[in-house]
Amino acid sequence: MIERKYERHKYGSYMRVTDNSTHELLGYLSDLSLGGFRLDSPKALPVKKDYTLRLDYASVVEEKPYIVFVAQVRWLRPDPITPNEYSAGFQIVSMAPSEQEIYQTVVDTYGPPEPTW
Repeated sequence: MIERKYERHKYGSYMRVTDNSTHELLGYLSDLSLGGFRLDSPKALPVKKDYTLRLDYASVVEEKPYIVFVAQVRWLRPDPITPNEYSAGFQIVSMAPSEQEIYQTVVDTYGPPEPTW
């Protein structure tokens, strides 16, 4: 089992994630951390595959409405509620420093920790 370095936060609003090369929609972000994220996907994605991804986020975060980075599928599970949909865990492999700053802002803005009361 893979241990996570960063706390992952539930995400209340979906952001599109596409394959930057093919522009195919891979799914929607459903939770995130500094080291990776979970994607709700309409298709089974191969585990251990690296993707160059484009994350489209709300343009209120930055003037640039998306970031591009490389991430690897670490695990895949069928969605327990919705047939023919999947949850995929991604680990970020590489990201330009300027994209890291924006991703950090996305995590800070859209991924606040849940209350611990």
